[in-house]
Amino acid sequence: MKTLIVYYSLEGNTEYVVNKIAKACGFDTLRLEPVKKYPDSGFRKFFWGGKSAVMAETPELEPYTFDSDSYDRIVFGFPVWAGNVTPPIRTFVKDNDLKGKRIAAFACQSGSGAEKAFGKLKAAAGIDHLDAELVLIDPKAKQSAENERKIEDFCRKLQDIERNIT
Repeated sequence: MKTLIVYYSLEGNTEYVVNKIAKACGFDTLRLEPVKKYPDSGFRKFFWGGKSAVMAETPELEPYTFDSDSYDRIVFGFPVWAGNVTPPIRTFVKDNDLKGKRIAAFACQSGSGAEKAFGKLKAAAGIDHLDAELVLIDPKAKQSAENERKIEDFCRKLQDIERNIT
């Protein structure tokens, strides 16, 4: 089973986790970047990011290469914005046919809302469940043994699913 991690990272927390999962599991990665960058500090960061997430915007993305036929599973990684999936992830889901793909996800947050965001991801992708879910609180900024264990457990679950399918 070939797996791709598709992610968006504003402050580096999501990318930090992507690097750990990709190294542990040998997954390919695809970083999404909106053409119009989001502010990364101050009031504007929360206002524009939150508004964009709540309004379910789908921003134009920088060009990327994705061959759907090359992957059996997609793992989405994103920061939680106002209880939502980040808009670049929403754009990717809208623009690509994910039918027949196994889907898993992890979310980085400072507060709460990941479970709600997972629900919105499932609705956008037209699926009933995720193979695995992982929620982390500021994993790069607040590194901890607990977060490391959660990442390892997530990887183990993905690998167990792969072994049971093949």
